[in-house]
Amino acid sequence: MSARPIAASTISFGLVSLPVKLYSTGQSSAKVRFNWINRETGGRVKQQYVDVQTGKVVPRENMIKGYEFAKDQFVTFEADELKALEAQAKETIEIAEFVPAEEIERVYLQRAYYLGPAMGGARAYRLLSAALRDSGKAAVARYSARGKQYLVAIRPVEEGLVMEQLLYRDEVRSFEDVPLEDGSVNEAELALARQLVDQASSESFDPGRYKDEVRERVMALIERKIEGEQITVAPVAEPDTKIIDLMEALKASLAGGAAESSSDAGSSKLRATGT
Repeated sequence: MSARPIAASTISFGLVSLPVKLYSTGQSSAKVRFNWINRETGGRVKQQYVDVQTGKVVPRENMIKGYEFAKDQFVTFEADELKALEAQAKETIEIAEFVPAEEIERVYLQRAYYLGPAMGGARAYRLLSAALRDSGKAAVARYSARGKQYLVAIRPVEEGLVMEQLLYRDEVRSFEDVPLEDGSVNEAELALARQLVDQASSESFDPGRYKDEVRERVMALIERKIEGEQITVAPVAEPDTKIIDLMEALKASLAGGAAESSSDAGSSKLRATGT
């Protein structure tokens, strides 16, 4: 079944206009959500908006949007005024420049969308994808949509294009804000750590090896509850927070990994022989 586009736009670079459609790159497993229920009636409880000054519930028709420009001071906007603020959006993707793809740090990445060619854009679409792929560049562009302007990067993927929504510079915190304690790394510890990395390394990333185990566990418990079973919380062991010798921890990790690998090999041998 073909994917359905979630939006349409036009990429412009130079005098070239490329009509495209945006597609979601995937569907994340939905978070298990719970509703608030009246314990006495079993009915669902709805949210209400309350005036902080009077404590009274405000009906929807009496509500208006406002911007807080100073402490507890708001300038309000009617619906037509809000539309005027959004009128500048042109639903276009305007390429500003091309940069080496590796120069765009991953910390700027917010979300991604696949781009597909719209009617009449197939040749220009493949040309842009090939040009980016051959040059090792990514296009940095401004994407205007739904009253907002987004900073995006367009990269080649396989024979097509992917658009990554980026954070603006002032939205990204500096790593200098992260407190780091003083510490040193000696050569012996580094050698063991490298061995541990090598031992747990794979040739490529296979996302199929991973699944949301927490969600599966929660859904299984919900099914048991639906069937009438009483759910109880199993005791959880307190995490061991004591400080241990780093060298000993590395050695134990390596020994444990080697034992696990040996066990996996034995299991594979048993499966292969049909035992």
